Amino acid sequence: MALDIYKNFDLNARALGVANQRLELLADNIANADTPGYKARDLDFRAAMQSAGGGGNLGLSSTSSRHLQVNGTAGAGSATPMYRVPDQPSLDGNTVDSQRENAAIAETSVRYQASLTFLSAQIRGLRDAITGGR
Repeated sequence: MALDIYKNFDLNARALGVANQRLELLADNIANADTPGYKARDLDFRAAMQSAGGGGNLGLSSTSSRHLQVNGTAGAGSATPMYRVPDQPSLDGNTVDSQRENAAIAETSVRYQASLTFLSAQIRGLRDAITGGR
């Protein structure tokens, strides 16, 4: 059975891409915090990851007929940036909330670091398998 290296790294690589795209949008929002009429944009991380997965079935697979059956598939979702509904827009029409942006950056940074950690562990596991743990 051949090892498909791309398949092993695919999910975490997509997560890094989505996190990077979201960080770029959040940076744009912060950069335009004082621009009159600027509308803040953001990604729904879960929908973006489902879209990056091709909308395929991300459900559980069973190896026995006695396993519980879980119905449902991951929706296609949308990875396109959406305008954020403001809690309290400013008088000049700007919808950027700096506290919300900073919280979203912190959350996305944690997701990004987690994906890097998972990728690093996968690479370490493959390296150990190739070298025999030496």
